[in-house]
Amino acid sequence: MMLRIFPLLLASTVVPVGTAAAQEDDPREIASDGSVPGESGSTSQQAAQDRPGPPPGVTTGGRPGRPDSDGVWVTIGVAPVLSPAFQGSRDSTLSIFPDLRLNYGDTVFASIPDGLGWNAVNQNGWKAGPLAKIRFGRDEDTGGSPFLITGDSDALVGLGDVAASGEVGGFVEKSFGAQREWRLRGEVLQGFGGHDGLVADIALNYRLRAGRTIVSAGPRLSLASGDFMQTYFGIDALQSANSGLAQYDADGGVVSWGIGGSVVHPLTRRSAVTMFTSLERLGNEATNSPLIEERGRATQFTLGIGYGIRFGL
Repeated sequence: MMLRIFPLLLASTVVPVGTAAAQEDDPREIASDGSVPGESGSTSQQAAQDRPGPPPGVTTGGRPGRPDSDGVWVTIGVAPVLSPAFQGSRDSTLSIFPDLRLNYGDTVFASIPDGLGWNAVNQNGWKAGPLAKIRFGRDEDTGGSPFLITGDSDALVGLGDVAASGEVGGFVEKSFGAQREWRLRGEVLQGFGGHDGLVADIALNYRLRAGRTIVSAGPRLSLASGDFMQTYFGIDALQSANSGLAQYDADGGVVSWGIGGSVVHPLTRRSAVTMFTSLERLGNEATNSPLIEERGRATQFTLGIGYGIRFGL
């Protein structure tokens, strides 16, 4: 579904759960990207089963603060997530996602939801640099994520498995507003492996603070080339014969659009609980696929809650 919970994210459309919240008077507790520790920088609206972890498309909030200038920070978290079995599924599943992320100052970041990236540009509210991610495959037998606990779907039987994919490209992000409470981010990635398509994700977030609680929400948009759309929503002659679904050639276009949000409440100076949700609608090319028309649903919903703790090395 999402998501990049986001699913993203919510898919990925997977929100990272490692959210150690900051005290108002101590900017050192702010994560290296100016957010609460563990905040996702990803905007991809992918299904949770594609990218393990809370949907990356649903970001947590945080106030801009002085980033850590150096040192390695580790965030460890866990989150149960209720989401569609696959992007476009009408069946819901429950997965429990682990979340491990590393940050080196405000320069390098790494996690499964956010990928491996480098803030090559980092000044005046701008961030930009190279980015690499992993999109996990799709299982025709269950449709579920690698961390599936309960629930599955048989809608994909006959369509075959989709192997894991690597995605490489870059991102650009701009924070603005009186307190830099707005954040606009875009990513463009070329896939290889399970899919060979080009994907682009855009998200706008507004963050506000109510006491020590941080609320973040905003719209998301995911686009992809025909190669990507055909892999996940197209049906070739062999798949049609095996599944009973009509053949379908999917063109490039909008994968999904919608809104995501989260609420982060700190428990201590370095730990917090996060609730996140997303609601998205698949684009026309995906919606018109016989897979979605006959066995799926165009509207996708994700809900999760996570706990995370952050510490320095």
